[in-house]
Amino acid sequence: MILDVSKLTLAFGGKPVLQDFGFRLEEGEIACLLGHSGCGKTTTLRAVAGFEQPSGGSIALKGKTLSDGRTFVPPHLRRIGMVFQDYALFPHLTVAQNIAFGLGRSSAAERNKRVDGLLELIGLPEYGKHYPHQLSGGQQQRIALARALAPKPELILLDEPFSNLDADLRARLSKEVRRLLKHEQTSAVLVTHDQQEAFAMADKIGIMHEGRLKQWDTPYNLYHRPADAHTARFIGTGVMLRGAVQGDRCVRLATGEFCGTVPLACRSCGEVEVLIRPDDIVHDDGSAVTAEVLDKDFKGSYFIYTLKLDSGETVYAHVAGHHDHPVGSRIGIRMEIEDLIAFPA
Repeated sequence: MILDVSKLTLAFGGKPVLQDFGFRLEEGEIACLLGHSGCGKTTTLRAVAGFEQPSGGSIALKGKTLSDGRTFVPPHLRRIGMVFQDYALFPHLTVAQNIAFGLGRSSAAERNKRVDGLLELIGLPEYGKHYPHQLSGGQQQRIALARALAPKPELILLDEPFSNLDADLRARLSKEVRRLLKHEQTSAVLVTHDQQEAFAMADKIGIMHEGRLKQWDTPYNLYHRPADAHTARFIGTGVMLRGAVQGDRCVRLATGEFCGTVPLACRSCGEVEVLIRPDDIVHDDGSAVTAEVLDKDFKGSYFIYTLKLDSGETVYAHVAGHHDHPVGSRIGIRMEIEDLIAFPA
């Protein structure tokens, strides 16, 4: 284990920001703190970096206590690198000088070797003599990462690193940054509100809500095995439908009856809330269950339909791109659910 954050408490102006918050990061892992604005993600990162001092709890890096109410190690002694949202490159320094900034104790030969190696690694070997204003946003972000990696820190913290970039570049850079961190064998914690970014980069994701950690798990488990209704609603696109439990194996919903494995905690419930995602609803003209098309979002090879059920509830459906039905029409639907995600109502 490289990072142990335990029972952090932190408030601003008497308002709690972090409450009994904690997680553990294993050596070489890339983790992401994910949640809505104001949930405490960036405050957590700043506390780990040493820019904020928690009022309670502890932070330890590779077994060394950084903060616990009695001990407080200042940021410059923590061996933690940080990549900021606005890159924070020095405009008066060249790219090479920016990357070498944290290598003051190394010899000139060692500095040059490390800078050249990182420029090669980030795919910008010819840019050492350029200045930040001569680079694109994506290039500046890679330089900022290289500067953070240069002194070989124990941990890298990334605060919304791609938020200033367009969607396609963000998707590409998130995979590229993951590759760079794995190549350098550097552990990292990323903060973002973008789920696709988190899924592309992270080995573990922590879902934050009002300063607390709701679930710390792999991306796959968060999507398929959310710990609670909040996480189920937050991850991916979906809605919660009210259902009636029938025996140990079946749930009756407005979209039809599901029979299979009902979660153990729900079997004795009269009513449950069931998570329905777009890929759980199949367009089927032969189905007895129909729904009204409220809206449709054309994605090229497929549509995402917003459908109103006879119960008044709304669901989304992933429908092949050649099924173009007008808003206001009714289409047949059926459920295809492999794993029922349900919670007591």
